[in-house]
Amino acid sequence: MPGRMLYRYTREEVAKHNVPDDLWVIFNNRVYDVSEFAVDHPGGADLIQEWGGREVSKIMTDSFSHKHSEAAYEVLAELCIGDVVNGNCNETSGFDDNTNGVENGRTINKINKLADGINNGATRTSNYNFEDFYSTDTNVDADYEKLKFLNLNEPLFTQMLNSKFTKDFYLKQVHQPRHLSYSARLFENNILEMLTKTPWYVIPIIWVPFSLYNLSIAYEGLEATSTGVWFVIGMTIWSMLEYMLHRFLFHLDYYLPDNQYALCIHFALHGIHHYLPMDRFRLVMPPVLGISLAIPILRATYVIFPNFIAHAAVAGIVFGYVCYDMTHYHLHHARPFTMHLREMKTYHLAHHYKNYELGYGITSKFWDKAFGTLLR
Repeated sequence: MPGRMLYRYTREEVAKHNVPDDLWVIFNNRVYDVSEFAVDHPGGADLIQEWGGREVSKIMTDSFSHKHSEAAYEVLAELCIGDVVNGNCNETSGFDDNTNGVENGRTINKINKLADGINNGATRTSNYNFEDFYSTDTNVDADYEKLKFLNLNEPLFTQMLNSKFTKDFYLKQVHQPRHLSYSARLFENNILEMLTKTPWYVIPIIWVPFSLYNLSIAYEGLEATSTGVWFVIGMTIWSMLEYMLHRFLFHLDYYLPDNQYALCIHFALHGIHHYLPMDRFRLVMPPVLGISLAIPILRATYVIFPNFIAHAAVAGIVFGYVCYDMTHYHLHHARPFTMHLREMKTYHLAHHYKNYELGYGITSKFWDKAFGTLLR
């Protein structure tokens, strides 16, 4: 894979790139364009914007106030677009010749090596005016050569099916996020592949009418207040189901059998989402999987509750699910427009990039707090 073009910039020029849609930062005399990544930053886009056009070497390596994961440094390396002209790390980064400085130096060297690997063969030029000329994709060939996990150029499920990965190796790799600007192919068969990809708008198109249908039936036998109460109860039921499914079905990691077939099921069900967390077409539940999970849940609701109450509760459960999937997509690929969404975006991306064994709530932290799985 050929390297991308690199350029050289003055600090004054970098400082001009400090607005939401045009954010650059300097790390150890290298320039990184974080414009597109800002909205997906676990700490929120506002934090990155605060440092737009500025030196971030010190804050990035401050383990006390702003500790970053290894995956975060890999993402940063992929965003490298050039060097600072006449830069001097000792003058600008604010490091001291103490123990912390040694640790920071090691971190910086590691990121520089990552960036060198990603930009292998890149051309350096003094041309400062240019249009975007880089990709934030994971270097597919280098990733496969180094880790010997999955080749993102080939159908992934077939590779999983023919693999001899141990459970420990699989879990480590699948929870180390990769980033592509396209959807990696899961199945070789076109029909199966189509069933695994779902645009976000498909969810409300399918499920909102079903929710309204059940709500209308409930309204025929219940007063408006009772219908509303049971609708809210249904949404509450869903909020707990959201937590239980995410924790005990999608993250059945500890109890996962150590064989390739179990790993294949885990990968197709949820592992691929942690492996490629920014895949826009695999952020909401495919209708086939959604219907499969919905049938036993909704049938149980119809059996447990009286007829009209059951329909009101089902309407709430289904609407709660729609809110869940839309929120999940929003947390990954939109700029939060409320304080709660901003908080949940940080929380959920920390689940992906910090600790996947905690933080199972998507729409709220309530059940994480109740069951002791809060990701702090």
